[in-house]
Amino acid sequence: MIKAVLFDLDGTLLDSAPDLIATLNHLRAGMDLAAMPVDDLRHFVSRGAIGLIKAGMPPCDDETLSHWRASFLAHYEENSFIHSRPFDGVELLLSELAGRDIPWGIVTNKMEYLSFPIIEKAGWRSSAAAVVCGDTVANNKPHPEPVLAACKIIGVAPEDTLMVGDDIRDIEAGRRAGTRTAFALYGYADSESQSDIIGDTALINAPQEVVDLLQLPGLAT
Repeated sequence: MIKAVLFDLDGTLLDSAPDLIATLNHLRAGMDLAAMPVDDLRHFVSRGAIGLIKAGMPPCDDETLSHWRASFLAHYEENSFIHSRPFDGVELLLSELAGRDIPWGIVTNKMEYLSFPIIEKAGWRSSAAAVVCGDTVANNKPHPEPVLAACKIIGVAPEDTLMVGDDIRDIEAGRRAGTRTAFALYGYADSESQSDIIGDTALINAPQEVVDLLQLPGLAT
């Protein structure tokens, strides 16, 4: 039986694409490039600032990429929760978990200085039992360390934990840590990423479907 649930942030709990892509379009505007539609870039959001920049900016050398990344993060830091909102059904799911006394946490590759203000504005800072960010531990997903760190903070064994994410890195991190895994089809993954999901990972079309997975038996130790 699942005793704790861990979530990725962007594309799983939070629809942050509008603000991230608005920041990318801010960079594009600085080069007199036309704004790109959100739907054209949603699938790149889970790949972080570098992945989004590479998808939406002209080819460049490493020095230019580093400069664009710094500009991107500076703008995003000030504009990270303008249009971002929880996905439909997320608040209901978190309320359901609370009602069942099942702790939940966030495991994201986004840095703490960007993550904590967003989590605070979303109203989750006090209810999340653990928040592990990209610089909380030495390694990022798909390494299992951040998932294991969150399990340790909550005090639940990995085999009794469910890791939910919309990127293959979330699933790999959960599997390598020894958790159950669920892939959020409603998130930002493209069809190619979805085709990589194999094995006993559950596929969910909406956040509320996590509730149906709570009776999964723990993994064998």
